[in-house]
Amino acid sequence: MNKWLLKVLLSLTVGTMLSPTRSALAIKVFAGSAVKPPLEEIASLYEKQTGMKVELTFGGSGTMLAQMILARQGDVYVPGSDDFMDKAEAKGAVHKGKRRVVAYLIPTICVQKGNPRHIQTLQDLTRPGIRVGVGAPGAVCLGDIAVEVFKEAGLTEKVKPNIVTHANSCEQVAAILRMKQVDAVIGWDVFSAWAPSDIQTIPLPAKLRKFRYVPAAVTRYATDPRAAGRFVQFLCSATGKSVFKKHGYIVTLTQGQLKHEPR
Repeated sequence: MNKWLLKVLLSLTVGTMLSPTRSALAIKVFAGSAVKPPLEEIASLYEKQTGMKVELTFGGSGTMLAQMILARQGDVYVPGSDDFMDKAEAKGAVHKGKRRVVAYLIPTICVQKGNPRHIQTLQDLTRPGIRVGVGAPGAVCLGDIAVEVFKEAGLTEKVKPNIVTHANSCEQVAAILRMKQVDAVIGWDVFSAWAPSDIQTIPLPAKLRKFRYVPAAVTRYATDPRAAGRFVQFLCSATGKSVFKKHGYIVTLTQGQLKHEPR
C-alpha cells in the first residue's frame, strides 16, 4: 500500500478513537413511575417511527433525579410531578425555563375496589385499625404530596400512627394497595385506570384537589441534546398526548384549573 495513503488511514483511525461521536445511539430517559404505562407505549412508538432506541429507567422521581446527577447521565428527565422538575432546575440538572408539560395528575384517596373499609374522607384515615400507605417523602412525588395534604388538613399527627409503609415509587404505592397490604393510599387519580378491578378513587376536598403536571425536559448531561429534544417534542405531540389520554391521564385543562402554572 502507498505509504502516504497508509499514514492518512492511520491518522483517520486515531482521530476517530480520540474524538468519539456525539450522536446518541439511544435516548436515555429517567422517569417517575407515575408515567410508566403511557411512557412505555410512547417509547415503543418512537422507536418504530424513527429507529432511535429509547432506554427507560423508572423509579421514584427523587431517586431518579439523584441517580441522574450522581452518574451525570441521562438525556431526558420526566418526573411524575412539577415539584421535582423544580428541584432538577435548582440542582442544575436541567436548564431553567425549558420544561414542557406532558399531562396532568390529581392526588386522591385510593382504596380497594368496593371500598370495604367505607373510607370517604381524609378524617377516616385516622380511624383505629385503618392501614395507610404513602410514598417515601423526598424520593417519591406522592410522598411529598401526602405530607402536604395531611398538613393542610391538620391531620399529620392523627394519621401518623396508621401509616404502616412508605413506598419507593408511585408504582409501588399502587401495588401495595392492589396486594391489600393497606386499606388506603394517597395516590393519583389514574391508579383506578391502571387497575380498574382493584382500585377506586375518592376525591380530596376541593381546597386540597390540586392539579399537578407531568413535565419533561432535556438534561444537561444529554449526549445529543437535539435528539433528546425531538423525543420531548414527540411526548408533547398529539400522538404522545393521545397515548396519555388512553391511559386515563388528563392532557388539557380549562383556564383556572391549574394552580401550579408551568414556568
